[in-house]
Amino acid sequence: MNHEDDAAAGRHDGTTHRADRAPEHTFAALPPARGGSFARTWWGRAWLAALEDGALDGAQVRAGRRLVRAGAVGAVSVRPGRVTAVIRDRDGTGQRADVLLAELPDGQWDRLLDLAVERLGDMAALLDREMPPHLVEDAATAGIDLLPGLGDLEPSCGCGAWDHCGHTAALCYQVARLLDEDPLVLLLLRGRAPRAVLDDLQARGTAAAAPEPAAARPRPRPRPDGVDAAQAYAAARPPLPAPPELPAEPGPPPSLDTGTPPAAGVDPTALEFLAARAADEAHRMLSEALNGSTDASAELTAGQDAVRLAAGLARTPRAVRTAVGQRLAAGSGRSREALASAVRAWRYGGAAALSVLEDEWEVEGEVSVRARSALASAWEDDERPVLRCRGNRWTAVGTSCQLRLGRDGRWWPYRKERGRWIPAGDATGDPATALAAALSFADGDGDGDGDGDDNAGADAR
Repeated sequence: MNHEDDAAAGRHDGTTHRADRAPEHTFAALPPARGGSFARTWWGRAWLAALEDGALDGAQVRAGRRLVRAGAVGAVSVRPGRVTAVIRDRDGTGQRADVLLAELPDGQWDRLLDLAVERLGDMAALLDREMPPHLVEDAATAGIDLLPGLGDLEPSCGCGAWDHCGHTAALCYQVARLLDEDPLVLLLLRGRAPRAVLDDLQARGTAAAAPEPAAARPRPRPRPDGVDAAQAYAAARPPLPAPPELPAEPGPPPSLDTGTPPAAGVDPTALEFLAARAADEAHRMLSEALNGSTDASAELTAGQDAVRLAAGLARTPRAVRTAVGQRLAAGSGRSREALASAVRAWRYGGAAALSVLEDEWEVEGEVSVRARSALASAWEDDERPVLRCRGNRWTAVGTSCQLRLGRDGRWWPYRKERGRWIPAGDATGDPATALAAALSFADGDGDGDGDGDDNAGADAR
């Protein structure tokens, strides 16, 4: 990573001046972060700790991670005391996000550079664009905080949030990636041009190495053999181990059959089921991380999570399915039949399919016109089904078939069984294809008049 040289680097006589102040430097937008952690280096992790430990809303921090993984962070501008970028939301709108960090005063810069010169290993590490741990520790002891701490990263965003929002969190995660490549970006943010700092270090090192007059030269002291162990380890850190291989399947949950009655209010069957689902979820997350893919969907509500858990009951003994299924239905405010319909929808398309089953909304005019045109062109006049439309639910009159439009613009085939509308296949962008899929099924329980649209919403209550 190349930094612009400053117009003036200051005199190389052991002093620094405000002429060393760095100009603004812009780093091109990085590609999306695919899986894994955002910081590989200890200084990158220290930067993120200042964000994650200081943010009041963990959900906003997680939203920032999703934005970075989606490649939503634009070019990053770094200048003394401030880092700036435009963050694109999922709807394409941009928000300017700024994160402020206090600059170091001149006196602290002089002391910091003196400390770096005192240890040859620290000076060499900086010249190699590494952040030596001893320098940061010695500086902190001297009251100089080079890396940010709790509350030091001050957010400012065009969205109006008063604390860290998803935009400023995304900017901090992107800066951590820049710091991984070159920790001297931190010097720029703290107020000094990296090139000027390196030149000043070399000048101070040269001055310190110059021979003193014989009369002023102290008697040499014996030096111990070898080098400092911490410095030797820092100079030859072993590479990170290879990622683990994905197990073929989740591990079995522990058995809770201890032969003793459980404590009051503890249901061993439910605990075993939750342990098994936690293993399934951990296996899925590990698979996504190793494959470089992530689920950018929003966090599930309690009602949605109950359906997700119920969808995993198929692989459990019947007694467990009955007991846990009843609790999940009651806890989510659904009847057992409504939960079964919700599980079926979930298996087709997760939270998006569940929303189509349980929610109803109005279809905008242009979408409606395009859908009617597609349906009209797919059948001859004497064969075209007659549709009764209510919101996003279009029922084929005289059949047990229905179309439902999802909020993502896809159409879902539905059919009626035992007085209840249930999904009948995968979603598609073409309403005619979805209706043909629905018509390919039998008429269900014979409720062929198409009435019963109201039941679909009632199922979820």
